[in-house]
Amino acid sequence: MTLTALAAEPSPSGIERFEELYRSSAGDIYSYVASLLRDASAAEDVTALAFERAYRRRALFDLRRGTPRAWLFAIARNAALDELRRRGRTTPLVDDIADEAVDVGGDDDDVAERRLLVRDALAALEPREREVVLLKFVGRLSNSELGRVLGCSETAAGTRLHRAVERLREACNAT
Repeated sequence: MTLTALAAEPSPSGIERFEELYRSSAGDIYSYVASLLRDASAAEDVTALAFERAYRRRALFDLRRGTPRAWLFAIARNAALDELRRRGRTTPLVDDIADEAVDVGGDDDDVAERRLLVRDALAALEPREREVVLLKFVGRLSNSELGRVLGCSETAAGTRLHRAVERLREACNAT
């Protein structure tokens, strides 16, 4: 999917493309933002703000710089960090992880236990490690998209992700 049709005046096909992008990404954007803010109401507001910003800035989207999904996550990340700064927080990420971000599926006790284990292990990570894991697995971003969102090279993003996943494994195995 491209947003090139959105760069011009809103057309029915451009609006439909943006609506499709919204439907395919809104849940993941919300889960990511909720994990950062730990406030469902604020996460809804920030998610809406991110999509509003994306719609207003759709003419600036450049497919050569990444996918529409990665572009949205970068906008959502910036909106969430703006909200955290507005609140006066000194750290960009919270200690607790929203349950939406750790959805391993299923209803049985084993799955619930694994969900708690992963949530606790994520909470034990440093904020920047937690962020890269959430962007990769909640946002489903490639390493090159991670690099663009985080402002580093694809190699650096891959290295950060590898280290974070190793620490996550260690934390999961420690319990």
